[in-house]
Amino acid sequence: MFLRMLVRAAVLRRGRAVSALFAMVVAAAVATAMLNLYVDVQAKLRREFRNYGANIIVVGRDGTSLPPDALAHVDSVLAGRGIAAPFGLVVARTGDGQSIVVAGTDFERVRQLDRWWSVSHWPSTVSSSASQSGGPTSSESQNPHPSLIGVRALTAVAPKNQAFDLSFQGRTLHVTPAGTVQTGAAEDSRIYVSLDDFVAWTGVQPSTIEVAASGSPEEVAGIMNQLTQAIPAGEVRPVRQIMEGEARVLGKTRATLLAAAALIILTAALCVLATLTGWVFDRRRDFAIMKALGASGRLLNGFFAAEAAVLGATGALIGFVVGIGIAAWIGRVNFHAPVVPRLSVLPVVLAGSMAVTLLAAILPISLLRRVQPAVILRGE
Repeated sequence: MFLRMLVRAAVLRRGRAVSALFAMVVAAAVATAMLNLYVDVQAKLRREFRNYGANIIVVGRDGTSLPPDALAHVDSVLAGRGIAAPFGLVVARTGDGQSIVVAGTDFERVRQLDRWWSVSHWPSTVSSSASQSGGPTSSESQNPHPSLIGVRALTAVAPKNQAFDLSFQGRTLHVTPAGTVQTGAAEDSRIYVSLDDFVAWTGVQPSTIEVAASGSPEEVAGIMNQLTQAIPAGEVRPVRQIMEGEARVLGKTRATLLAAAALIILTAALCVLATLTGWVFDRRRDFAIMKALGASGRLLNGFFAAEAAVLGATGALIGFVVGIGIAAWIGRVNFHAPVVPRLSVLPVVLAGSMAVTLLAAILPISLLRRVQPAVILRGE
């Protein structure tokens, strides 16, 4: 009988029931979408930030080169939680005596690390052994080594995209442009060659390792501590612009998600409150008859609270399905990746929706207690 009364009450007053149900569906859908995005958005934003380059830099102390095994130590510490790229820098001279910065690096690693670089064409990742010579005459017979040249450096060393020579401490490297790089920073004035060719030509080991570590700020700080212990000869520094910008964006994103969810849930609660209050006034005669027939105040309060709880549970179930769809759409549009549905969110949304409707029912229940059967049935 109790269940029949609940169903009958919803059927006879479909308008108010639908409006309250719609409010709860919206609240539950938003809560589901926000909770699903709460975790996934952080992971996806961190992945997006990794496209902007390194957040940790390892440099040799006092400008010295790093140990030959430094990159292996970095890879061991990262253990798949990021990417690292080595850089060695020297000031070389072109054939006409101009000074220019030449960097040796691993092109494949840099391609993954600095995706924000605007590169026309990456040199082949297959390294050739660098030939060394004592003068330009023998260098002319060398096979040219592919290089990546900054757009400003290109006009100075190879305006016609021709091969050219670089000399460092009496050793000459024959270089040919394979592509150009433009970043708007110091990279535009440098020439990049493969690390194997660079070391064989100059005898200089890398002095800098740029690291893009993934994870929360606490995890990145832990990686920095491990790097400091693993490479005593190096100095580990954070790239504060990247790390602080990432923390700021993540914090604002979390605050926005939570604020939006709280605002919509509050609006839904007010809508449910108004609906339930109107429901009490519309059904005063029904409640008066129930009291006249011997229904206790506790029974009426329980009946009304059960109506509110069923309303919240139904709205939560429908809203959960809708919210998963919204979260998937947001992930696909903004991150071009699906957001994984989390069934662990359902109990939270279900309990929260029922709590909202029960809290919204407190005022209507207090009005219900004031119903006087004799007064209502006399039409007063």
